[in-house]
Amino acid sequence: MVNVPAMFGERVFNDETMKKYLPKGTYKELKQTIEDGKPLDINIANIVAHAMKEWAIENGATHYTHWFQPMTGITAEKHDSFISPTAGGGVIMEFSGKELIKGEPDASSFPSGGIRATFEARGYTAWDPTSYAFIKDGSLCIPTAFCSYTGEALDKKTPLLRSMECINTQALRIVRVFGDKTTTHISATVGPEQEYFLVDKKAYEKRKDLIYCGRTLFGARPPKGQELDDHYFGSIKPRVSAFMKDLDEELWKYGILAKTKHNEVAPAQHELAPIFDTTNIATDHNQLTMEIMKKVAENHGLVCLLHEKPFAGVNGSGKHNNWSIATNTGRNLLNPTKNPRENTEFLVFLAAVIRAVDENQDLLRISVASAGNDHRLGANEAPPAIMSMYLGDDLTEVLRSVLSGQEYKTEGKQVMRTTAEVLPNFTKDTSDRNRTSPFAFTGNKFEFRSVGSSENIACANFMINTMVADVLEDFADQLEKADDVKAAAEALVKKTLEDHKRIIFNGNNYSDEWVEEAKKRGLLNLRSLPDALPLYTSEKNIRLFTKHNVLTEKELRSRCEVLLEKYSKIINIEALTALDMAKKDILPAVTNYIKDLAETANLVKSVDPELVPAAQTELMRKLTNLLNCFVKKIDALDQAVVGAKAIVGAAESAMYFKESVLAAMQELRAVADEMESNMSAKAWPYPSYGNLLFSV
Repeated sequence: MVNVPAMFGERVFNDETMKKYLPKGTYKELKQTIEDGKPLDINIANIVAHAMKEWAIENGATHYTHWFQPMTGITAEKHDSFISPTAGGGVIMEFSGKELIKGEPDASSFPSGGIRATFEARGYTAWDPTSYAFIKDGSLCIPTAFCSYTGEALDKKTPLLRSMECINTQALRIVRVFGDKTTTHISATVGPEQEYFLVDKKAYEKRKDLIYCGRTLFGARPPKGQELDDHYFGSIKPRVSAFMKDLDEELWKYGILAKTKHNEVAPAQHELAPIFDTTNIATDHNQLTMEIMKKVAENHGLVCLLHEKPFAGVNGSGKHNNWSIATNTGRNLLNPTKNPRENTEFLVFLAAVIRAVDENQDLLRISVASAGNDHRLGANEAPPAIMSMYLGDDLTEVLRSVLSGQEYKTEGKQVMRTTAEVLPNFTKDTSDRNRTSPFAFTGNKFEFRSVGSSENIACANFMINTMVADVLEDFADQLEKADDVKAAAEALVKKTLEDHKRIIFNGNNYSDEWVEEAKKRGLLNLRSLPDALPLYTSEKNIRLFTKHNVLTEKELRSRCEVLLEKYSKIINIEALTALDMAKKDILPAVTNYIKDLAETANLVKSVDPELVPAAQTELMRKLTNLLNCFVKKIDALDQAVVGAKAIVGAAESAMYFKESVLAAMQELRAVADEMESNMSAKAWPYPSYGNLLFSV
C-alpha cells in the first residue's frame, strides 16, 4: 500500500522540514523572506545552510548544486561535495551560508545573445528562497537565478521573479481601492498540464531522427491513426499504467502535486496535470517533472518524447498553462462568484486581462514560438497562431450587460437532468469549454493552450504577468483618484470592452472563416517564429519590460537573439540528420530493394520464359523514378544547407531556414514516405509509424 501523505515531499526541504531543523527565530526570519521578500541576513543564511546540509546528509546526499534554468530551455547544475579537509588528512562535511546564497558557473558556455563573450566567463547563481531545495541523485539541489558578471539575467527564472513582484504591486493597489486591507501579497498562480508521448526504447534507438531531433523526419502514415477517437481517455495499457504509477510516486516525493493522468487524443500520447501553485514553484516543478518523466520512462524500457510534434499526421503535444491571480488570504481574483455582474472588482481584473491580451498579441505569440511548436500551432489540433480569447456564454452576457447598460440575464447554475432514473442529476457549469481557443476562461482562470510541450513555462508566464500588471497599473492610477470607485470602475470596464472586444471570439478557432474574420478585426496572424520574433524588440515591448524592470533593453534583445539562433540551429540539425538518414540508410535500402525485385523478376523468367513479371517490373519502375527524384531532393537540401552559411543576421538566417531549408526537408520527406509505402517493412531501414505508435 502506498502511503501518499507520508511520502509526499520527503525529498524536499519544505515548510514542515524547516520547522523541524531550524530554530524558531531562524524559521520565522526565513518565512518573512519567502512570503514578504524581506532581505536575508548572512547569519540567518549560515544557520539555514547548516540545517539544509544536515537534512541532506541524513537523506543520503554527499553533494550540493545550484539548480538553475539557463536560456537553453532545460535546467543546469554543477555539483560540489560537502567535504572540507582537516588537519591529519581527514575531512568534515561543511556548507556555509555564502555557498548557499551564491554560486559561480561558467557564463560564457550558456546562450547569452551576445551579452557574454567566450573570454568573459564569470557568472553567478543566486539562491531563490521562495522555491524549496530538494534532493536529487545524491545532491542537494538549490533553486537559483543565473546572471552575468555585469548583472544581466541569463536565465528564465529572473524575469519571472521580477514579473511576480510587478503583478503583486499593481494587483495590491486594485484590491486596496475596493477595500481589501488584509491582503499583503498577491501571486500569479499556474497549473501546467503536460502532454507527452511514450515509445518503446528499442524502436527509438533505431531512429536517428528521434535520437538527434526528438521528432520523426520521415515516416509514412500507418493504416490507423487517431480517426476513431478511441485512445482519448481510453483504458490505459498495463505498461503505460506501470510507468504512470511510478511517475506519480516520484513526483509526490518531490512535493509535486500530480493530480490527473489519462490517455490523450493521439496513439501513444498521454497527459499529466498538477494542482496549481505559485508561478515560480509551478515553473520549477514543471522543469523537474519533464526530467523525471524521462528517467522513469527509461526504467520501463520506454522513451518519453516531449517534442511538440514528434509524429506527422497525429496530434502534437502542448502544455495547458492555467493562469490566475490569488491573494495570500485565499481569494481567487478571477473567480466570478455567484453574480459576476455585481462583482466590480472581478470585472476590473477581467477587463485588465482582456486589454492586456489584445494589446500584446505579439508577445503571447512570441512566448510560445519555437521550431517545434511551429509544427503544432494551427494544425487543427491546437490553437492557431492567431491570439484570441474565449469567455463563454455567461461572461459574454455579463459583458453585453456592461456595454449596453441593460439588465444582466442569467439562469445561473442549472441542474442537468439525466433521462435515466438511476443516474443522479448534477449541477451544470454556466459555460461550455472551447478547446480551440488560445486563451480561454475556464471558471476561475485562463487556460493558455498554445504553450509547447517541451518549453519552459517561465517565458509565457513572465509575459502574461507583465502585460496584465501594466494594465492594472493604469487602472489603479485612475481608480485611486476616483470619488466614486464603483462608478469609475464601471466606466473603466465599459470603455475597456469597447476598445478591446475584438480579441474576444467564442467560436471555432480552427475554421477558415475565423482567419478571415480575425484579419478584418486587425488581429495578428504570426504563423512562425521567424515571423513573430522581430516584434519582440519593438518600441512597445521595450517600453513595457523596461518600465516594470522585468527586462532591460539589453536583456530583451539578447533573448530575441538567442531564440532566433536556436531556431536556426534546430532546423540545421534536423536538415543534417535528414541528409544523413537519406544518404546512409534510405538510399541503400531502396537500391537494394529494387535489386531484389530485379532478381525476383529474372528468377520468374528463368522458371518460365513465357511469364511476364509485370508486378515486379511496375514496382521497380515506380521505385526507380521515386529514387531518382529522391536523389534530386537530397541535392536540393544539401544546397539549401550550404546556402545558409552565406546568410548574415539572426532574423534573416531564421527566415531562410524556414523558407528554404525546412521547405526542402519537407519535399525530401514526401518522396521518402511514398517509397516507404511501396516497400516491404523488412526492407525499410527504420521502425514504422505503426510500430512506434502502437507497440507499447
